[in-house]
Amino acid sequence: MVSFPSWKSPWTLLATVGSLLILVSLTHLLLSPLFPSSLDFFGARQNSNSCAPFNASDRGRSEIPGGGESPVGVGGDDLGAPFPVDSYGALTYRGAPWKAEIGRWLSGCEPILAEVEVAENVSGKSCKNDCGGRGVCNRELGQCRCFHGYAGEGCESKLQLNCNLPESSELPFGPYIVSMCPAYCDTTRAMCFCGQGTKYPNRPVAEACGFKINLPSQPDDPNVTDWSKGDFENIFTTNGTKHGWCNVDPEDAYASKVNYKVECDCKYDCALGQFCEIPTSCTCINQCSGHGHCRGGFCECDRDYYGIDCSIPSASSTVQEWPAWLRPVKVNLPEKAPINGDLMSIKAVVKKKRPLIYVYDLPPEFNAHLFEGRHYRFECVNRIYTDKNRTYWFDQLYGAQMALYESILASPHRTMNAEEADYFYVPVFDSCIMTRAEDAPHFRTKVMNLRSYFNLEFYKRAYDHIVEQYPYWNRSSGRDHIWFFSWDEGACYAPKEIWNSIMLVHWGNTNTKHNYSTTAYRADDWDKIPSSKRGNHPCFDPEKDLVLPAWKKPEPGAIWAKLWARPRIERTTLFYFNGNLGAAYENGRREKEYSMGIRQKLAEEFGSSPNKQGKLGRQYTVNATVTNIRSSKYYDELASSLFCGVLPGDGWSGRMEDSILRGCIPVIIQDGIYLPYENVLNYKSFTVRVQEDDIPNLIQILQRFNDTEIDFMLANIRQTWQRFLYRDSMLLEAERQKKLFTDAEGWAVELSKLEEDDVFSTFIQVLHYKLHNDPWRQNLNQAKEFGLPNVCLKRNL
Repeated sequence: MVSFPSWKSPWTLLATVGSLLILVSLTHLLLSPLFPSSLDFFGARQNSNSCAPFNASDRGRSEIPGGGESPVGVGGDDLGAPFPVDSYGALTYRGAPWKAEIGRWLSGCEPILAEVEVAENVSGKSCKNDCGGRGVCNRELGQCRCFHGYAGEGCESKLQLNCNLPESSELPFGPYIVSMCPAYCDTTRAMCFCGQGTKYPNRPVAEACGFKINLPSQPDDPNVTDWSKGDFENIFTTNGTKHGWCNVDPEDAYASKVNYKVECDCKYDCALGQFCEIPTSCTCINQCSGHGHCRGGFCECDRDYYGIDCSIPSASSTVQEWPAWLRPVKVNLPEKAPINGDLMSIKAVVKKKRPLIYVYDLPPEFNAHLFEGRHYRFECVNRIYTDKNRTYWFDQLYGAQMALYESILASPHRTMNAEEADYFYVPVFDSCIMTRAEDAPHFRTKVMNLRSYFNLEFYKRAYDHIVEQYPYWNRSSGRDHIWFFSWDEGACYAPKEIWNSIMLVHWGNTNTKHNYSTTAYRADDWDKIPSSKRGNHPCFDPEKDLVLPAWKKPEPGAIWAKLWARPRIERTTLFYFNGNLGAAYENGRREKEYSMGIRQKLAEEFGSSPNKQGKLGRQYTVNATVTNIRSSKYYDELASSLFCGVLPGDGWSGRMEDSILRGCIPVIIQDGIYLPYENVLNYKSFTVRVQEDDIPNLIQILQRFNDTEIDFMLANIRQTWQRFLYRDSMLLEAERQKKLFTDAEGWAVELSKLEEDDVFSTFIQVLHYKLHNDPWRQNLNQAKEFGLPNVCLKRNL
């Protein structure tokens, strides 16, 4: 018998009816589409069936050799019926055209993702002597993270990191190396300074400053530095009108009262001015999150916090000051205090949405030491600070590695409970290792003079560390671990031990055509790395890895002008490419390996600037720009073009990002190579692929696109462009600057107006899809609460 409750009040009736309506709505959400997949953006998607899918045979498109249309992970088709794809094979989710199976799952499951309660661990382990004031205590492991130049269980040992290589009679300061020093060497950092006895003992002495300069043998040749002869007169002298570098008064120099050696300058971080006379903020990850001090790149955390950015509270911290990503619902204190002198660990129950990411707090040799010991302020980071401590962004080509790390560390998807984690992020900075190779005697390549091998060894040591210190790797053979390889060719030199993991790269070479090292830099050649170290893996596996956009600094003028949305009628150039075109042009790269010869082939056919012989391309045409001449109006010229070339340089270049951010349809000419998001987004909806062998037919191929097809692609770019911008990391910086200044700078104002998904949002969406659709996960027996109904779960729990 079915019994019905008696309604004691109208409020009970309303509550019950409301609950039934919510249940019906949830069922309807899973069994019917939220909206038609053919919804139009700016009119481009109306009557989508009237446009046939772009065909490689008549439009110049080609599938990726060896990669096909394979997405990251393999999903089921349970949600297929409610979410049909359009005639281009895409399914739109949050503005972006995704590959069908990914878009279906995201459309059906992401909007109904519920928060789950996660018990976060706030640890209180102590370190020996509290690291002696020379490091930061990792309260989870009870291990010191020592400052640069210190080591030992309690950071008690001071290292001797020399500036110079071993000397000889011919080379009294040793062979050339970046840290080379004829003055005072700070052996904790292998950096050269003026030293005691000079007027400005803390003034840096950069390498060329401290040695004799010889005039060139030919009038137009550069000066030559003699690394065997210290230039003591120009460093230390106090006589006459030409004071030595270490004794020059900045005011006298700026007033032209004295002369000084022009090769001397201020290269190190934390100071500006020709003479480093203006102290500035140093650059650290997340600027130490308000719970520490940045000392040259290493966060010296307050006693109650730890981590590379001081964002992890210890058990002695104040709950009210915990970071936003760790704000608890309730805090549970243990009944018994520990007996070994450690503080009590706290369990904080926090509501979060999956996926959850655990970030390893690696020893600083893999990250913070790389920042603290750098000899050039622009290396490894994507911003420095002005004399007023305002943010100065710049195009550090590999700045995405820093931006993504900062976003993960401050994200609500971060967890300190590794048992609940869905992914494990391993923060090794390969771009910093590569740019700093040969910096100092303790930091240089020692095997075959290969920076790539040097980098591989760093990643291998990081792998050894997490396997020895943590139990999580073996649970999945590393498949749920994430590594970032941001250098030119990506993860080609990843050690074989970590290849099961997810590799984040900027250039996804599947090695189906270009199955060798494509770089023109010999030191980066990975072909020479023994297979016993590297194994035989490709550079990129589209089934598990992901290509992320490269870093591009915020351009407030371009955002304000909405260059990405410039209408087609104002895009008067059919095809545009501006960049290095090889040895045939002035100042062109001489190596034949450069760009795998692709840029050179393009210039031979369509070059619009004369080469060294004064010749234009064989098929030069006025509506195509292919030039090596740098333009001060580069962004405007991109935004005035319909199609823009995306060709490799030494591996990846930033041309894809340049095109998308200015609303120009990317024309990809690099076979077998994936571009950002290409294995998750439907590239047919907003790009053109032209095979390398079809370069002579390029203009004919582009002219075949009709107005409807062009409008469709331009509309998709307008909806997708923010996914190529690291807005989240920039807004984190804007929030920090807001605490220092009452007025916001242009970049912060314009970025705050943007609302669509950015790189980090897209990254999280891809991880969420993979969490429930990667085949290897489907047989895991994990008793986790995922916040999704069963129809979205692809595993037997």
